[in-house]
Amino acid sequence: MSKQALFGKTLNEIKDICKELGMPAFVAKQLADWLYKKKVSEFDSMVNISKKNRAILSEQYIIGLTNYNKVQESVDGTKKYLFTTVSNQFIEAAYIPSENRKTLCVSSQVGCKMGCLFCMTGKQGFQKNLTTGEILNQMVSIPETDELTNLVYMGMGEPMDNIDEVMKSLEIITSDWGFAWSPRRINVSTIGVIPAMRKFIEESEAHLAISLHSPYNEQRKELMPIENVYPIEQVMDTLKEYDFGRQRRISFEYIMFDGVNDSPEHAKELVRLMSGVNARINLIKFHPIPDTPLTGSSDVVMEHFKEVLEQKKVITTIRKSRGEDIYAACGLLSTKKMLEKNQDKDY
Repeated sequence: MSKQALFGKTLNEIKDICKELGMPAFVAKQLADWLYKKKVSEFDSMVNISKKNRAILSEQYIIGLTNYNKVQESVDGTKKYLFTTVSNQFIEAAYIPSENRKTLCVSSQVGCKMGCLFCMTGKQGFQKNLTTGEILNQMVSIPETDELTNLVYMGMGEPMDNIDEVMKSLEIITSDWGFAWSPRRINVSTIGVIPAMRKFIEESEAHLAISLHSPYNEQRKELMPIENVYPIEQVMDTLKEYDFGRQRRISFEYIMFDGVNDSPEHAKELVRLMSGVNARINLIKFHPIPDTPLTGSSDVVMEHFKEVLEQKKVITTIRKSRGEDIYAACGLLSTKKMLEKNQDKDY
């Protein structure tokens, strides 16, 4: 029987473990401190916990941290890290440095079941949900861990399709006993899984990003099958039920496809759709992937689209593409080759 990992447990879960093992209650706080503040990788490093208790812990548990397998570096400084999961599958995380920020884009699933037409991860199919520990391991097991300023759940998978583990990871990241990050440094994306999105809004203070990509139902269904289950109007109505305040941000991600969703009419309908929701729009250049008829809009078209939105007082940015040469840019993360070969020699 394999040992459970302690890394990725919440403080309450650690308290339950200590109680079950007959340890004093204060040991739980000590364990959390070693796991999440000091980020140790072995029980012997936990010097303020007795040798007896360390021995008991090591008999039944492991720390659970794993190193990355490989790293690729882009000409623009972006790095893509490859990790192996406990079930011997693969995920990727992208480190994106800029002048003022050091952002890590983490994965929440191996593959994805949502089947969006423009996404490499979706073409990989779905293999499994990541555990809380596997999500957080992407943060702490890269050389830049202490430099990170921001975290985005925009890697492989749909975070709201793994909501329980994602919420636990957010609790650990933002709690005083955990990493003690401000939730304002975190942005979680979704294509609009409404029940899980409600849970996230009500139980977290992190920012929310909605993958939109078309304001028209039928067209969005072609791009994103989730539209058949949770239409974008229902997503908007759900957002309008909540008061996000000034500090918490909602943004809409809008990948632009040539001749598909980049007309002035699309921009105007987008403004109508967003009425009553205080949010900004990030326009994203499409990065071509195999077996899709889609191509990206030109820079000129993207600028004009932005102008139409700004004329209607919608805060709009064109997100700069990063890491495209190493397939680390938006929509390009995929470990299908690793999964098929079950090795990383060609990475």
